[in-house]
Amino acid sequence: MFKLIIAIIRDSDANTVLDALIAANFRATRIASTGAFFRQGNTTLMIGVEAERVDAAIDVIKSACGPAPTDGSYRATLFVLNTARYEQI
Repeated sequence: MFKLIIAIIRDSDANTVLDALIAANFRATRIASTGAFFRQGNTTLMIGVEAERVDAAIDVIKSACGPAPTDGSYRATLFVLNTARYEQI
């Protein structure tokens, strides 16, 4: 079974997170996005993984994002979805 992780992260963390994912042998598609509330730049990553590697991918993202801000905001929002099929061509 495969999963799709959609990770919405701050632009300031994007390169660090992508580098960490690549170093851990994960592939990601990067999409520029904008948050609605503060209208700040974000990066959305789409990461296709085997179900048993979801926790490892999330751990990489958490580590690369660094500590949570003290102002109550978030460094990342993650969605994990079931995926019927996953191919890399």
